Amino acid sequence: MKFGLVLQTDPPAARLVELAKRAERLGFSSVWTFDSPVLWQEPFVIYSRILAETERVMVGPMVTNPRSRQWTVTASLFATLNDMYGNRTICGIGRGDSAVRVIGERPTTVEEVGACIRTVKAMAEGKEVDVHGTPVRFPWVRDGALEVWMAAYGPKALAVAGREADGLILQLADPFVIQWAIGRAREAAREAGRDPDALTICAAAPACVGGDLAHQRDQVRWFGGMVGNHVADLVSRYGQESGAVPVALTAYIEGRKGYDYSHHGRADNPHTDFVPDDIVERFCVLGTVDDHVAKLRELEELGVSHFALYLMHDAQDATLAAYGEQVVPALSGD
Repeated sequence: MKFGLVLQTDPPAARLVELAKRAERLGFSSVWTFDSPVLWQEPFVIYSRILAETERVMVGPMVTNPRSRQWTVTASLFATLNDMYGNRTICGIGRGDSAVRVIGERPTTVEEVGACIRTVKAMAEGKEVDVHGTPVRFPWVRDGALEVWMAAYGPKALAVAGREADGLILQLADPFVIQWAIGRAREAAREAGRDPDALTICAAAPACVGGDLAHQRDQVRWFGGMVGNHVADLVSRYGQESGAVPVALTAYIEGRKGYDYSHHGRADNPHTDFVPDDIVERFCVLGTVDDHVAKLRELEELGVSHFALYLMHDAQDATLAAYGEQVVPALSGD
């Protein structure tokens, strides 16, 4: 299993650069950030600094979306960074949440995400694409390469990920839901004539190492609220009991009364009381080092090859050290 670190681009940016450098030293293979330019600082500017001060980690957004950035600009950002630092970027993409909702827009369609994946990947790799009926390519790209991983929860999004993306990002660590989602995405890949086993599976969730489980739950309860934004969309589309989406994913939002994005991804989010303890434990990775290793091995057996951990809690340094010294070696075989 490979490991990634997911950060918010809160100032000062120097803190992110230092965390990225530390993650690389500790054996992490990727460093990701949120991409919500109203709530946090512009990530692509910070990526350039991270890439300049590291040697091997892949860097990218978890996740960007087709609405916030014009597609050719997005492709040029990745292609430019790759030209400067040697194909070390990776693109996570989804329908959009905080980046679009805080400016009064709605998440886009999964079909548009699929089209954006094709355009951004092709252009970043130096291929010609059709943009509004005009053939376009970057003449300066040489040997470009860009993997695009799609974040998905619902059946239609999982199908698009299976047909179009290089990888699938599942923003939770619930084995039951992950098994269901992997099956849907790989089935779509197979139907599209792709090798379903070639689809990289990344689980992304908060991880907090320690002995006080109750405190850990309170520190990462925000994640259930964040996931709840996407689940609410699924319930609106498919209904609570339709069978299209597992009740194990949707039932917990029954008490959800709204969401304040000014607290998005924050341990002190006051709008996540509706998230029960069992959901926090299912969606996140908590407990001792042995607990983390056991759960991640379970996910690995289901097909997860990457785990990207959110570090938004009050045990950042201790958790990062525990992963580098014990969890990463236990799962990577080093």
